Amino acid sequence: MNTPGTFQIHATDGAARTGVLQTAHGPVNTPIFMPVGTVGSVKAIAPDDLNAIGAEIILGNTYHLYLRPGIDIIREAGGIHGFMHWDHPVLTDSGGIQE
Repeated sequence: MNTPGTFQIHATDGAARTGVLQTAHGPVNTPIFMPVGTVGSVKAIAPDDLNAIGAEIILGNTYHLYLRPGIDIIREAGGIHGFMHWDHPVLTDSGGIQE
């Protein structure tokens, strides 16, 4: 099953499980460590290096991306994937108020 938005369970142990989340930009094996790219880049690591270490997904922050670099710059770059030079899945959180 490779339909974006689906999750296939591969193994369970009590309440724990492993599986694959299918996205439009590729599969994400779970559980997963997600490098954090709050404003569209993972500090000190280039996209090619993230690929080399096997990163499957990057976490971004919608609120911070909205503030900087902003919607217009992201749109001009071809969306978040073009801006980040990242062809794999990206997960963004709501950002919210952070104090």
